[in-house]
Amino acid sequence: MKKWLFALIAVPTLLVGCGEKKEALPEPEVPQIPEVEILTPKEVALNETIELAAHVEQGGKNVDDAVVEFEVWESGKRDEGQMIDGKLEQDGVYKATTTFDHDGVYYMYAHTTANGVHNMPKQQIIAGSPDMTKVVPEDEKANNSMDNNMMDHNNDTSDDMDHEEEKKDEKNHH
Repeated sequence: MKKWLFALIAVPTLLVGCGEKKEALPEPEVPQIPEVEILTPKEVALNETIELAAHVEQGGKNVDDAVVEFEVWESGKRDEGQMIDGKLEQDGVYKATTTFDHDGVYYMYAHTTANGVHNMPKQQIIAGSPDMTKVVPEDEKANNSMDNNMMDHNNDTSDDMDHEEEKKDEKNHH
């Protein structure tokens, strides 16, 4: 009898304990986009060592383990650009050096990856005294640039798909 009484009390108690709601697991934290402040001057002298520099923060804190690569090219010559690895100097500041040997307008991306998230701010750099009438604005780049190849390829693919979807829609409406 005692065993039955114990079973009658124990089983409902165990079932109530199993029926309690478990706390929801916390959502995985998505890293914030790194904030990259370019510290390189916008106007530089010719034939002098120029510091390419960027300060990297994420979530309001300096990032000392980011990957920073400076991509530098002359206006209209994106395909001739170069990638220069940035080295951590201190407190989230990454630096590399380069030299401009002739007058021109140059562009620089600070390709930055921190905790798996990429950001690539861009800056124009004027070296010496270039003839601004010969500068190719960035939105009128040559068709063989990396950006245009990517955009053209994506547009071709999406246009083909759009046409196929339009044909399907026309058939469905008739």
